[in-house]
Amino acid sequence: MDIIKSIEHEQLKNKIPDLKIGDTIRVHQKIKEGNRERIQVFEGIIIKKQNGGVNATFTVRKISYGVGVEKTFLIHSPLVEKVEVVRVGKARRAKLYYLRDRIGKAAKTKENTGARIEDREITVKEDLIEEPVENVEATTEVTTEVKTEETPVEAAPEEAPSVETENPVVQETVDTVKEEPVEDVKDAPAEEGKE
Repeated sequence: MDIIKSIEHEQLKNKIPDLKIGDTIRVHQKIKEGNRERIQVFEGIIIKKQNGGVNATFTVRKISYGVGVEKTFLIHSPLVEKVEVVRVGKARRAKLYYLRDRIGKAAKTKENTGARIEDREITVKEDLIEEPVENVEATTEVTTEVKTEETPVEAAPEEAPSVETENPVVQETVDTVKEEPVEDVKDAPAEEGKE
C-alpha cells in the first residue's frame, strides 16, 4: 500500500452515517473554547455531498433568524461526534442549490412519509482481529562487491501483524578519506596603531 494511502486509512472512522441528499439531520460537533470543550448541534437539510475517502464532505443548510446558513462538515473528522437523521426527504437531484433562492416552507424538501427514520451506518474499515504470529524464518540477501550473505530475520513481535514485503537489495559502499595532521594555529598579538 502507498505510504499516503496507509496514513489516510488510519484517519478514517470505522463507521460513518448513511447520509442522503434532502434529509434533515442533526450534526453534533465538538467546539473548543479556550481550555473547555462542548458539543454544539447544527440542524438542517443536506444540500450536497462530495469527494470520497478521507476528504469526504457534506454541506448542511438551515435558515436562522431569516438568514440562510450553510456549514460543510468532514465526514471523517474527529470533531463530528455523531449525526442523527430527523426526517427523510425526497430529492431527485444530487445538489439542492435551488433551496438557496427559496423562503419559508418552500426552502424545505418534501418528506418521504413511507420511509423509516434509521441511523444506519456504513462500515468503512473493519477492526483487525489480532492473530498469533508464527515463528517464520525469512532470509534476506545482502549483495556486496565480493561476497553474498544470507542472514535470518527475527519474527515480528506478537502485537504487530506481519506484512509481506519485498527484500531490498543493499549494496555496500566504502568511503575513503585521507587523514591529514592538523596544525595548531596560535593567535598573533594584535599590532597597535594599525587599523
